Amino acid sequence: MAAPDRLWFTENDEANKLLADDPFALLVGFALDQQITVQQAFQGPLRIKQRVGTLDPKELARTDLEPAFREKPAVHRFPGTMAARVHDLAAFVAEEYGGDASRIWSEARDGADLRERLAALPGFGDMKVRSMTAVLAKRFGVDAAREVAPNHPTLGDVDSAQALTDYQAAKREYKRSKSAH
Repeated sequence: MAAPDRLWFTENDEANKLLADDPFALLVGFALDQQITVQQAFQGPLRIKQRVGTLDPKELARTDLEPAFREKPAVHRFPGTMAARVHDLAAFVAEEYGGDASRIWSEARDGADLRERLAALPGFGDMKVRSMTAVLAKRFGVDAAREVAPNHPTLGDVDSAQALTDYQAAKREYKRSKSAH
């Protein structure tokens, strides 16, 4: 399966294309996907690129990202914390993978190795790892990801603007039903 020409995670077509084209942008979107909407989180990589001039992990690892995160509209509601997280993520990818984020999955021996590699990323807990494997399996056709991707609906199932709306509605309903117990 070829890479998609866009991921439908925001209302911004340029941001959606960047997420599909740039593996590090996808990682940054997942890193930011916490306590803000999916759309805001995945719009973050484009905002960072526009403000800093690049998403090259080696370059970002040498850059103070906080001013870019604080510029209005803010990249995240916690600009200091998330600027540090993206900086740490960039430094990790620069050091461990020579700045090529796609090596995380392209060089994974199998699903277990892929899960380990993703879990080692700064800010990636179990939920992000599972969601990322679903996107890699269902949108990019990564074989190792298919072995470990969850079967329940995830961001990996979002293949259109309507699918994003449906996914978010289902997620809200799930959270409501869990909090009712």
